Amino acid sequence: MSESLGYFTFVLHSHLPYVIGHGRWPHGMDWLNEAAAESYIPLLQAFNRLGAEGRGSGVTLGITPILAEMLASKVFRQEFKDYLDQKIRAATDDLATFKKLGDGHFASVARMWASHYGELRRSFSEDFGEDLLEAFKRLMDAGVLEIITSAATHGYLPLLGRDTAVQAQVKQGVATYRRHFGRDPQGFWLPECAYRPRYPWTPPVKDLPGAPVLRKGVEEFLSENGLRYFFIDSHLLKGGKAIGVYKDRFDALERLWERFAAQYQERPEEEDKSPYGVYLVSSAPETMRPVAAFTRDPKTGLQVWSGEWGYPGDGNYLDFHKKRFPGGLRYWQVTSAQADLADKQPYHPEWVAARINDQADHFVSLVSGILADFKAREGRPGMVVAPYDTELIGHWWFEGPEWLYQVLKRFQDHTQVSLSPGGEILEASAPRTVISLPEGSWGEGGYHWIWLNEMNDWTWRHVYAAEEAMEEVARLWADDPDPQLQDLLKQCGRSLFLLESSDWQFLISTFSARDYAELRLTTHNDDFRRLAAMTRRYAEARQLPSEDWNFFHLCQERDDVFPDIDPRWWAQVQYPPVETE
Repeated sequence: MSESLGYFTFVLHSHLPYVIGHGRWPHGMDWLNEAAAESYIPLLQAFNRLGAEGRGSGVTLGITPILAEMLASKVFRQEFKDYLDQKIRAATDDLATFKKLGDGHFASVARMWASHYGELRRSFSEDFGEDLLEAFKRLMDAGVLEIITSAATHGYLPLLGRDTAVQAQVKQGVATYRRHFGRDPQGFWLPECAYRPRYPWTPPVKDLPGAPVLRKGVEEFLSENGLRYFFIDSHLLKGGKAIGVYKDRFDALERLWERFAAQYQERPEEEDKSPYGVYLVSSAPETMRPVAAFTRDPKTGLQVWSGEWGYPGDGNYLDFHKKRFPGGLRYWQVTSAQADLADKQPYHPEWVAARINDQADHFVSLVSGILADFKAREGRPGMVVAPYDTELIGHWWFEGPEWLYQVLKRFQDHTQVSLSPGGEILEASAPRTVISLPEGSWGEGGYHWIWLNEMNDWTWRHVYAAEEAMEEVARLWADDPDPQLQDLLKQCGRSLFLLESSDWQFLISTFSARDYAELRLTTHNDDFRRLAAMTRRYAEARQLPSEDWNFFHLCQERDDVFPDIDPRWWAQVQYPPVETE
């Protein structure tokens, strides 16, 4: 074998907010159905092809705890089959219409859709037994990929108001992973790659009272829960310009960034650090052990994230935005990044295979070149980490799963680059250098502005008040043996988790589903406030009127997640930070 250049892993971050029982279309359950049909099943099929060929993928797959709960739900399984049946009917209806109009080309695309959704329906039931989570677990058990966990509901950890809130998000993430996958997680996806070190913290919302409080660094919570590695954006490691991952996809973020750009100050670049090495991170002297950080490679990132000149913007690929109603199927190609919807040309499925192969070759060459350059400079093998939202591969970019398969297949035949997931890279690299990191995320500007701005700062007032109330009731009664009181506390915790989801602030900022996000946040806030008040009344009188129990059961049935939730997580910080001189 030729001398090794190093390691490569795709990191696919899979997440959706909790939508079961909270709407269907245009916002709600169909988000989960679309992601399953367009991303999760096609990727499972690609990974199974690799496994059948005796190949691993080296993929590091993140599945957030709340997504895992939804995929395991019986409600999802039935709703998803209904969704696929609806798509098959839409394709059949379109086919009849196009035949009637004498449009042979669009009729052929409609026939493609009917076959495509029919195969998804068959695969879901027969290949995967209607259990996608179990299908991913089998791939991990077979060594085809490695699955990592995340915060319970994708809470934006640096902005959560109390260490007990961060602690609960992380502990629930570990507990949910153990329950679904039967082992301890090694890696952790920080929601939005958002990190905060230890320091005296004050709420970043105007006019909220309180003196600075020493807060633990995010990595401390990972360390004490046995997690070994996480991921950061390159600017947190090296400084320099932060390359955001969302602005190109949402026009509202482009406009919002224009207002924040003047405040953005680029950190000087640190030449002695490289995104192609692994570092240990610690921001506290008493941390149990430092946690490893893998850094997102900016070059490969832009090659896929950029809708303007990245692979998904290829004119031959299926356009995401233009749809035919009432069925919502897509019949047009990207045409060009600047083309208006009216100028989109018909999609030709037969044209895309050559582009996929060319771009797979280009990507493999790009990664190999990066590693060769690194080894020439440093005299040692490096690693390239390419993180993407899973839903980008398939949902936003229809041809993405086939491109991913072709890339992985080529790497398996590569003699100098090893496909290895995060845990294997960590074992092989055995990092020793301990560094500190600044606060930030992978959003545009590298900070929190998408999740905290003048459009959504009001949401944090509700989050902080609820976190304070949860800590109070947990401190008082988390050890009370009364089972009904424990049930009330647990439902308070579930409502708080759902309130803390970072999706609500993101959707408000992007305007992509602003009304829905505001409704969801206020719903979970109202639920929490009533449940907390009920908990206090029950703790005092040990009884509640029937209408309160009816409300409790409604919340319990609708938001049926996290059976292993533990109110003690909010009662006290397990390892409080120690003040040092």
